[in-house]
Amino acid sequence: MKVTGLNHITLAVADVERALVFYRDLLGLNVRAVWSKGAYLEVGSLWLCLSHDSETRASPHPDYTHLAFSVSEADYCDLSKRLVAECVVWKDDNSEGASTYFLDPDGHKLEIHIGSLETRLAHYRQHPSKGVTIFD
Repeated sequence: MKVTGLNHITLAVADVERALVFYRDLLGLNVRAVWSKGAYLEVGSLWLCLSHDSETRASPHPDYTHLAFSVSEADYCDLSKRLVAECVVWKDDNSEGASTYFLDPDGHKLEIHIGSLETRLAHYRQHPSKGVTIFD
């Protein structure tokens, strides 16, 4: 038996409506359901659950854990500019493929990224000095 994929992500939020505005209006996720203490949104084949939790923090957790969303090259610059203007940026980009690292209103660490696992692996194949072992 093995896991067959990522099913969904649930984020604890202090204010469901505020989180909806952020994920729907700023990031463009599709709202699929809303109730008084939560919402389901869809992004590609993944669904995101926003769940009310009065214990959420307003600052980011100190580790590197985060969620990354894919964005097209055509949309990246405009969306990145909006995010930098409206959100806290928590990390500078130094990875393969353009990335913008930002916080949602509840302090969850997020990223928009141009690229895929395949482009990341291709980067490391071209730069073997980085010490990454790739399995094909």
